[in-house]
Amino acid sequence: MRNKNLNFKNNTMKAAVFYAPHLVKLEEINIPDIGPDEVLVKVKAALTCGTDRKTYLRGHHLFNPPFVFGHEFAGDIVEVGSKVKKIKPGMRVVAANSAPCNSCFYCKNGEHSLCDSLFIQLSGAFAEYIKIPGIIVSQNLLLFPEIVSYKEAAFLEPLSCVVHGVEESKINLGDTVVINGAGPIGLMFLQVVKLKGARVIITDMLEERLKLAIKLGAYKVINVSKVQNPVEEVKKLTEDKRGADVAIEAVGLPEVWEQTISMVRKGGMVNLFGGCKRGTKVSIDASLIHYSQINIKGVFHHTPGHVKRALNLICNKAIDIDSLITDEFPLSEISNVIELMLAHKGIKIAVIP
Repeated sequence: MRNKNLNFKNNTMKAAVFYAPHLVKLEEINIPDIGPDEVLVKVKAALTCGTDRKTYLRGHHLFNPPFVFGHEFAGDIVEVGSKVKKIKPGMRVVAANSAPCNSCFYCKNGEHSLCDSLFIQLSGAFAEYIKIPGIIVSQNLLLFPEIVSYKEAAFLEPLSCVVHGVEESKINLGDTVVINGAGPIGLMFLQVVKLKGARVIITDMLEERLKLAIKLGAYKVINVSKVQNPVEEVKKLTEDKRGADVAIEAVGLPEVWEQTISMVRKGGMVNLFGGCKRGTKVSIDASLIHYSQINIKGVFHHTPGHVKRALNLICNKAIDIDSLITDEFPLSEISNVIELMLAHKGIKIAVIP
């Protein structure tokens, strides 16, 4: 039951509720009650992401409508459960959207993103308040200092995934790395890869995003809509046209997967980071794997370790986050936010309840 001493007007809040694909309504709903191991956060800033767009278009297999959508956020603690320790009202917090079980084969093997019982059911950021489940409170709810804005902190979850992706790419000082896709994830990859001391080539179809990539430190950019052969254009920018040392796919399209595989040099690393639809098939020239000894891997999600390292990057101001937030709207204008998402306008949109 709600603590009666808390000043919640009418015990209700505004929230963007998903009912079905293409149907989201801004409604007044009850503020969630929390359990003994849970906390309630007043959302100060939430961000859009590609998952929100896909959810709007086709729903989400983990959530049954109606539900409040959005999962990238930061805010203030307003209520804590009786069993929660060290977390108190007024603290500035940010949470990742999942937590591993720590007891299955994969967790014991240190592969927490592959957890058999991965809890990945935190949703509700496009609202005035959000309830954080206990398993996330205990592992992936983090405090952040006042030098970090709520909008900066809200980048934690996607940046955690990028940190995981960069670590798995085995990038060495001085490597040439190509990133296919200059959306939010690709531009975060660009910045984290540069921290590793690599030279970055980035490709996309939108000039606006490529201009931002240059501002953020890309060595070269390629508008793939204006060239006949993106693979050859990338190779031209590498020593002896041999290809990149590391190639990262940050789009999630099978044709881009195939191009990315062909952009890497012999013995290079290919990170197929962008997720395609289930059942998608891609074609790979077997000789590239055997005779060219290229390494191909997928990287999914994040782990509590990557979440902590991502927050350190944010707190150290190592990532230019402000440049990635291209629009800001109050929650009351969620329909405008959705329109921009669907049109691929901007990079990240901040929603301020």
